[in-house]
Amino acid sequence: MLDPERFTATGAMTPMLTKTAPSLAYHSFGSEGPPVLFIMGFGMPGAVWGPQVEDLSGDHRCCHYDHLGVGDSDPGPFLQTIPSMADDATRILDDLGWSEAHVVGVSMGGMIAQELALRAPDRLLTLTLVATHGGAPIVSLPTARGMWLFLKGLVGGRSARMKSLPRLLYPDAYLDRMGSELREHLDLRLGRPPRLRTVLGQLYAVMRHSTESRVSAIAAPTLLVRPGQDILIRPTQTDRLAERIPDCRVLRFDDAGHGVTFQKAAELNAALRSHFGRDSERGADLDTPEELAPVVVRSDVVER
Repeated sequence: MLDPERFTATGAMTPMLTKTAPSLAYHSFGSEGPPVLFIMGFGMPGAVWGPQVEDLSGDHRCCHYDHLGVGDSDPGPFLQTIPSMADDATRILDDLGWSEAHVVGVSMGGMIAQELALRAPDRLLTLTLVATHGGAPIVSLPTARGMWLFLKGLVGGRSARMKSLPRLLYPDAYLDRMGSELREHLDLRLGRPPRLRTVLGQLYAVMRHSTESRVSAIAAPTLLVRPGQDILIRPTQTDRLAERIPDCRVLRFDDAGHGVTFQKAAELNAALRSHFGRDSERGADLDTPEELAPVVVRSDVVER
């Protein structure tokens, strides 16, 4: 439930800033229910989590934030690392007064969420990793088309970004069907492009990311979201994580691209609600796939 008093005259959300520097800008929604921290991916503002927050904030306390150098956050250091960004996520939890939370990360945000789960396991109720990888060399590279579209979006301005991003994030068939609705979503959520120093700093962090050899130590109940037509992070990367994380399930969307949080918002949100309930089931027998996500369409949940 969005609070109208938190909107400025221009219609943009007024962010809160962390008490510690460099300042991170964040937005919180909802006043009741379990806390959920959403961690966004490369170069994107936290507002891209809109479809999840707008649904879940009715019965959850939700928060998304802008990484350093993105949106309303301070620039921060030039060379960032995934561990330092996990420390940023911890600062958000501390600022909110949340001793623990459900943590959901997409793409680079999923890398940060992995590191957070390893560095501060007592802060996680559950973990959800969407379209991400554990940093395995070579095999974690995008497809040739994904790399080309990614680079085009990096070197151009807003116009180039708006042309390349939809083709990078969504399958062609979905783009043909959605058209103006998708452009409206991107126009509303993306904001201004990050500065070049931020792009280079985050690239440095992603290239140095490596958790694959350590994820077997993740203790939180984990949901892995596997979009089958992702050209930025290959779906086989989810399979590699599934082989290594002890208590995990895989939610497959075989017709979805890297932008699965928008493309499959309703189905993903329903699965998140079910997954969050697993925190109270620790030590109990796992649900069947049908019990975990009864309303998910054109996807299936696979238990390891």
